[in-house]
Amino acid sequence: DILRGQLAQFRLPVIENHHAHVPIELDGDVVGAFAAWTAGHRVLDGTDGIVMRILSSQTAVALQNSALFQQSQVLLADSERACAVASRHASDLAARNVELLATQRELDAAQRHQLLDCERHRIARELHDSVAQCVLSAGMQIEVCRSEAEEQLVDKGGRALFERLDVAKELTRSAVEQLRSAIYTLNHRSDAQRSSLPEMLAQLANVHMPDDLRVTLHVTGAAVELRSGVEHALLRIAGEALFNTAMHGSASRAIVRLAYKPTSVSLSIADDGIGDPEKLRMLLRLADGPDVDGHHRGLANMVARAREHGGTLAVRRSRMGGIQLLATVPHPPGVVS
Repeated sequence: DILRGQLAQFRLPVIENHHAHVPIELDGDVVGAFAAWTAGHRVLDGTDGIVMRILSSQTAVALQNSALFQQSQVLLADSERACAVASRHASDLAARNVELLATQRELDAAQRHQLLDCERHRIARELHDSVAQCVLSAGMQIEVCRSEAEEQLVDKGGRALFERLDVAKELTRSAVEQLRSAIYTLNHRSDAQRSSLPEMLAQLANVHMPDDLRVTLHVTGAAVELRSGVEHALLRIAGEALFNTAMHGSASRAIVRLAYKPTSVSLSIADDGIGDPEKLRMLLRLADGPDVDGHHRGLANMVARAREHGGTLAVRRSRMGGIQLLATVPHPPGVVS
């Protein structure tokens, strides 16, 4: 109470016989002081002054440390808040980046689908306006020749010619059906709700096959999303194999099996026709050669489609007595069925 309000008068230490005063300075300002009084028999000396100055300095250091600690706590709280805000911003940016990438993929897919749709429609128009008309015209000419051959049939050789024309007529009719099916498929775009591979195989087996060929589809394993190129390749292999079964195998029944396995997907087409596996393997070897004529182009295409995705195409005798084609395509790394 004696020193209250009088700090300006005691900026310097005072050491007297029975009284001592030592100020506490912090950052150049007096923030407090040590004061002491002694009884009449106790006289203060220089040692007492030194002790009081040491206490004053230590008190100033303690006050400074306390102030620094309080500042560090404030800075720590500010940095934690800033870190939390930055973390939220980073999470938001990451989420937006994922959304942006997904949108970009969807946009790219939509653009690719649009280009594919335009190309499909163009091919469908060309098939309808040129190829289909040519096949229809050929069928009409064959029918005219067939009628004339039937009227002018005089010997056994004429009968053989008539039979060959009859076969040619059936082939052109089947070709027209295949062209119409292809045109229909090309004109119906595959959008975001496109069918799965099993659904497309079921449609191929039940819609686009001749009436005298009964096709059954079996799907096993846990389905996984395949690359669109793999689905397209397997679908085309199935279509080519079933076409060969219907046109050349004289089969009445065929079984299509789609098997999803842990490391691969396999597609087999088996029939009860008259095909010879050894002969077909020889044709496949010929189709694998550099000079492939139109007769074996379908076989070469099936082999090429399987190899394009790292797969294989094998031929064996089916349990039904005919041919079995087995296409196997491995899953890419990281995909497990």
